[in-house]
Amino acid sequence: MKSISVFEIIKVGIGPSSSHTMGPWNAANMFLSLIRDNYDINNVKEVFVEFFGSLAKTGIGHGTDIAGMLGLAGEDFETIDTTQITSKIAAIKSAKVLSLGGEVEIPFEYGHHLSLNMTKSLDFHPNGMIFKAVFNDGSEIEQDYYSIGGGFVTTKEETSVDDVATQTQYPCHTGADVEHYCEKLGLSFSDLIYLNEEAWRPREKTEAHALSIWENIKDCIYKGVTQEGNLPGGLRVTRRAAGLSRKLLGGKSYDNKDDWFEAVVKTEANFDNINKWISCFALAVNEENASFGRIITAPTNGASGIIPAVLMYSQTFTEFTGNDNIIRFLLVAGEIGTLFKKNATISAAMGGCQAETGVSSAMAAAGLTEIMGGSTGQVLMAAEIAMEHHLGLTCDPVAGLVQIPCIERNSMGSIKAITAANIAIESDPDNARVTLDEVIQTMWETAQNMNERFKETSEGGLAIAVNIAEC
Repeated sequence: MKSISVFEIIKVGIGPSSSHTMGPWNAANMFLSLIRDNYDINNVKEVFVEFFGSLAKTGIGHGTDIAGMLGLAGEDFETIDTTQITSKIAAIKSAKVLSLGGEVEIPFEYGHHLSLNMTKSLDFHPNGMIFKAVFNDGSEIEQDYYSIGGGFVTTKEETSVDDVATQTQYPCHTGADVEHYCEKLGLSFSDLIYLNEEAWRPREKTEAHALSIWENIKDCIYKGVTQEGNLPGGLRVTRRAAGLSRKLLGGKSYDNKDDWFEAVVKTEANFDNINKWISCFALAVNEENASFGRIITAPTNGASGIIPAVLMYSQTFTEFTGNDNIIRFLLVAGEIGTLFKKNATISAAMGGCQAETGVSSAMAAAGLTEIMGGSTGQVLMAAEIAMEHHLGLTCDPVAGLVQIPCIERNSMGSIKAITAANIAIESDPDNARVTLDEVIQTMWETAQNMNERFKETSEGGLAIAVNIAEC
């Protein structure tokens, strides 16, 4: 089994979904590379893309169609001006022309060249899609892709995980592996991951990357607490983070994210306030995610508010502050995410919301326990506790949007992560009766036996109870 860098799990992304937006976007870029590497892109006459299964059933609400078009147009979700997405899509639809890879204009009619197949799923994975290019001489190429969670994309022949993965010095594929190497080498959890990340980059670049993630987190939260109004999509869900932040600050003014951050630090640190701030942080991120904003995928977009909320909590309301703690939090959190990725799933279409908010809560619990001074056993215990109390959580987005119940679930997952860390730090892991590896195995078994209606299809749970058509 190959290793995965923590920064493949925690990374810059775009809303509203890692599997349904970032995955198809990455797949479109992969298809462009396939064309460029083997053919002359100027000879492409038409391009077709068809989405199947969960990608089709919740595709409109998750922006799958938008991602497919922008990906084919050669746009990069890490750099695109997110305020221009709506106008770019409108231009493609009205002109019925797409600039393939930003190089050659081809006819592109929505509903013909891009379609959502609601009645069929591809056998390999619920998040399947097929891209096809037709050339001027009548020849064709076709490739299937599968979005397997967290923005990762695979084909039947090879996976993008293998493309980005490297063998580390101390391979950690299970919690038991982590404990073994930490004990053998006399290292903390984060020190071990520091060593393994050297397989990809020097230590100083790992630190710089982690701190850039932190800056992106602060940017996203700050944007979320300064935006008002309703979220897009037709459900008329009102943004709450800005109003909550304003109320908690008691009218204090600020001019930028650093001023806002300092104002938060100076607010009264009683239980009610801290609890509300944690919710505010999570709501801010997921409201941005629901608005096609730039967020930190950790490990998915549907769960993108938990790591930021818990890390922000640690930097505003605890003594475990500073760059070193930020870096170590992210290294440990990311490594926990890789264990779920390799031994279960981080795809809601495969495992329900336990694979998203459950995994993210486990990641955050572990990261927080690490910087609180927890032993390796306590860190793994915290991750286990957090996931144990997400087991069986379904993915049932109302109207196919990453809004209800997704946004509030991030607030709940954040609180569970902090609670799990507090329990673990006061416990002896030698007395634990459930290991992290056992809970990961249980989560995967639960995922495999979960009814398909509860795996990001909007065909069960709240999506049916609320009974609103996909927006």
